[in-house]
Amino acid sequence: QVQLVESGGGLVQAGDSLRLSCAASGRTFTFSSATMGWFRQAPGKEREFVAAINWSGGKISYADSVKGRFTISRDNAKNTVYLQMNSLKAEDTAVYYCAATTKGYKSSYYWYELDYWGQGTQVTVSS
Repeated sequence: QVQLVESGGGLVQAGDSLRLSCAASGRTFTFSSATMGWFRQAPGKEREFVAAINWSGGKISYADSVKGRFTISRDNAKNTVYLQMNSLKAEDTAVYYCAATTKGYKSSYYWYELDYWGQGTQVTVSS
């Protein structure tokens, strides 16, 4: 069984920063081999891709809407992936989900292409 546990969400003002963390665990899950991703879902909208990072951190991609403001990173020694979010906007308000796949890295994903999911953490940006 794989567990992904997100933390770091909260209520902030436009222009502020937040850092989300996702801790992974599981007896059959090798974090250091997995591609990790962040998605988000706003009320009434489909879950959308935010960022992905391959097993080594050498390949990274972002949705156009967050490029230049968000940074994804990982620490394989801690089985943790991060999402640094700067210059937050009201339209970034959503539940943010951590996800993982062992099927290899792609530059963009649909939500159904990921194998494992966290429970989500709420990010609310007030304007």
